[in-house]
Amino acid sequence: MVGLGTKFKAIVLIITLYLGPFAIAQNRHDILALYERGQPFTINTFEVENVRVVPLGKGLANPFDFAFRENGDILITERYTGKLRVIRDGRLLENDLSGVPEILTGEFRSGLLSVALHPEDDNVIYFSYHKAIEVEGEEERAVTLVRARIQEDRLTDVTEIFQAKGLDRGIAGTKLLFTPDNKLMMSIGGAYVYAGYGDYAQDRTNHYGKLLRLNDDGTPVEDNPFVENGEFLPEVYTVGHRNIIGMDYHPETGELWATENGPQGGDEANIIQAGSNYGWPIVSYSRQYRGDWVSNEQWSEEFVQPTVIWWPSIAPAGISFYSGAQFPEWQNNLFVGSMQEGRIPGTGHIERVVFNSRGEEIRREAILRELKSRITGVKQGPDGNLYVLVDEEDGALLRIEPAL
Repeated sequence: MVGLGTKFKAIVLIITLYLGPFAIAQNRHDILALYERGQPFTINTFEVENVRVVPLGKGLANPFDFAFRENGDILITERYTGKLRVIRDGRLLENDLSGVPEILTGEFRSGLLSVALHPEDDNVIYFSYHKAIEVEGEEERAVTLVRARIQEDRLTDVTEIFQAKGLDRGIAGTKLLFTPDNKLMMSIGGAYVYAGYGDYAQDRTNHYGKLLRLNDDGTPVEDNPFVENGEFLPEVYTVGHRNIIGMDYHPETGELWATENGPQGGDEANIIQAGSNYGWPIVSYSRQYRGDWVSNEQWSEEFVQPTVIWWPSIAPAGISFYSGAQFPEWQNNLFVGSMQEGRIPGTGHIERVVFNSRGEEIRREAILRELKSRITGVKQGPDGNLYVLVDEEDGALLRIEPAL
């Protein structure tokens, strides 16, 4: 004879199996509410189920980039406040680092941007920002690079070591990344056709729309590709870019990858080759914001072809190749921060791109669409977890880890 308890368990099992997909959907709706309260939540991905997402530093104001220190601190730039914030032991400190120079934050897209720490001494910090300058009596802007030392809760020895030549009238994005041999890669965007500055990317007299390679004191590396021929400025490493704000090295090939923002569709991920031209705006897979093509040509043999193209646009920001032990299924996958998809607000997410053994793309997966937020910085942490920045007025740093 079957007992009442057994019948009840069977009924519960049947209901659970029947309502399983519905229950999962309900949990997805709960994700946004949990995030807004700063509470951890769990998601499922294609290869990995039960992935835990932990909000850290809830309340960050439009964070743009971050860096890990050996003591466990995480330094974060807030773009529009111009502040350097600190997360310590999983908590956002109330006070920001003092000593940051005056930063132009009142213009569209301007502010404090990328941050990097010297590989040999993480007390030495580098950050890029927009600076107000005066040219012939007119107020203009310039992308500037600063080096400083971190001493407890303040910056000392703050030194401007590089200022981009040309006028930043498009408000350029920038990204900083140290190379394995301790050179500093610095992207400078701002080559926007809609603003009338698309030609910056091919202009020999300025740094905008280009990727630079600098010594740690801000001077050009002596074997940069244009030092001898003078075709471009000596700091320049590659040309023909619109706006790079994501870079990382492939963990196996050692190749430097960079994401490229198109205006409307035609976002790219490129493998960087010294001295190469990536074509903007002469060739492009992008449309203008008003709908017409940027160029009548999408490809030419004289320019480097993109490795990955996004249609519609996802507005790619920070990127990270995963190589940690926490998620073996994600080895060598490329994680890309998306600020918005198809120019629709509230559609930002993380894009996971999977490649075959030949480095060819085989599939993509969108993660964390439930947050309806812009994602900027993406990096693998020293602990093997993945960290991402939510770029909103009430933003956060998220730690993505296996659920226990």
